[in-house]
Amino acid sequence: MGTPTGATSAESAESAESAECGVSGGAARALAAFEEHLLVERGLSEHTVRAYVGDTASMLASVGAGRALEDVGLGDLRAWLAGMSAAGRSRASIARRGASVRAFFGWARRAGLVPSDPSVRLASPRVARTLPVVLDVAPAARLMDVARDAAQEGDPAALRTWAALELLYGTGARVGELVSVDVDDVDLAGRSVRVLGKGRKERVVPFGVPAARALRAWLDRGRPALWSPAAGAALLVGDRGGRWGQRQAREAVHRAAACAGVDDVAPHALRHSAATHLLEGGSDLRSVQEVLGHTSLATTERYTHVGAERLRSSFEQAFPRA
Repeated sequence: MGTPTGATSAESAESAESAECGVSGGAARALAAFEEHLLVERGLSEHTVRAYVGDTASMLASVGAGRALEDVGLGDLRAWLAGMSAAGRSRASIARRGASVRAFFGWARRAGLVPSDPSVRLASPRVARTLPVVLDVAPAARLMDVARDAAQEGDPAALRTWAALELLYGTGARVGELVSVDVDDVDLAGRSVRVLGKGRKERVVPFGVPAARALRAWLDRGRPALWSPAAGAALLVGDRGGRWGQRQAREAVHRAAACAGVDDVAPHALRHSAATHLLEGGSDLRSVQEVLGHTSLATTERYTHVGAERLRSSFEQAFPRA
């Protein structure tokens, strides 16, 4: 099962709140065991676990109140999803909840808590797949150049932003992976970094000379100026001396984009851009899959569609009457 899609902060908070009420007895014990399974056995992030558990708690409170878990049937689950549709929930939100419930009942059947899985035939609405936001090569290069120029005077925050941007774009790492990197995870001589991805799967990703230069400058002049014992072995250190957080990293990327005069981008857009530019530069799909840490090649294949769309757009601009 993949991560539930379409989760927003508000929806996750709502789901987490539902996990604290309306579920009791055997259902509550099953939910607690399911949460432990996701955290310990599957190694999912706390955010993902919150989404799974909150969605499942909402379902149990709605259709399973006062009933044994094995009495919940396919009709109950369909009615639950239909009720959310009638309430105006988005297709992405309903699809995410359906995925959470399928994960729960699949686990419950394997754990012997239910004799059969009622969610096997539970259909969720098909969510339109949107192409990821991707920077063209020129704006991406300008973003890196502006960050490098801003770091020349040695300001620690500017050095950190430069190193972060070069790593995000140079490795295609997720922002959560980036801020979790420790100094010992970086091999400057071999130009590679070890990152811990989803499901606590480790991978080693190479990076280029620009990222190596930015990292060297940060390690020599930036990190020592900000480091405190609270940071420990963290590669990227925040202004208060602790490990740099995801929110601070996102804010730094947004500020850098504004300074560079490029469209406002989030860190994940740099990951999308890295993947697309690798494929456009001749890298094979399997290599890009390994760089990004995708479990399924189908997830990586969407970047081939990005490339096709970009090619079509360029053609239409050059030949508007074609």
